[in-house]
Amino acid sequence: MTDRLASLAEIEAEVWQQLERATHDKHHEWRAPVLATVNGDAADARTVILREVDAAQKQLLSFTDDRAGKVAQLLRHPRATMVMWSRTMSWQLRCRVLLSLEMTGLAATSRWARIKLTPAAQDYLARLPPGAALDTLPGQRVDEPEVPAADPLKREYFAVINAQVLAIDWLELHRDGHRRAVFDERGARWVQP
Repeated sequence: MTDRLASLAEIEAEVWQQLERATHDKHHEWRAPVLATVNGDAADARTVILREVDAAQKQLLSFTDDRAGKVAQLLRHPRATMVMWSRTMSWQLRCRVLLSLEMTGLAATSRWARIKLTPAAQDYLARLPPGAALDTLPGQRVDEPEVPAADPLKREYFAVINAQVLAIDWLELHRDGHRRAVFDERGARWVQP
């Protein structure tokens, strides 16, 4: 994009187009947003991978191991923020979202069916949960009792996180003047950068 978009409607449409593009383009700068959740009395943030976007429903989907710490956090406090930065566009997005988790229904099983025989499936078949203490470096050989391998035909620990977008705070940094807008239930409006 070389020309600056003029209207709020154009900007909002381009935001959703770029989000959708990020799910297919592994080099898109919005492919790996930061998801910030509440952990007790503190914020907790991590990078997730944007897997699917439904612009009509204003939903952003990512996948997770259902034993991950963010799962317990989102079940206790489903409101969160996703932050994305694009150096190419000089655009920052802060998306206020309402998170929900699908572990056993059609949303999870249909997506698992697509990835279960790919290398990505290994992310959800690990014997230990994310963040578990290790006695050795990952990949280092240790004499341990044989543990049966996970069956990739089962869903194991795969879950889908649905981030329902409640509001988008868009910021453009530009040498001719920064611009900022908010898109939410009240509509679209310009705000002070």
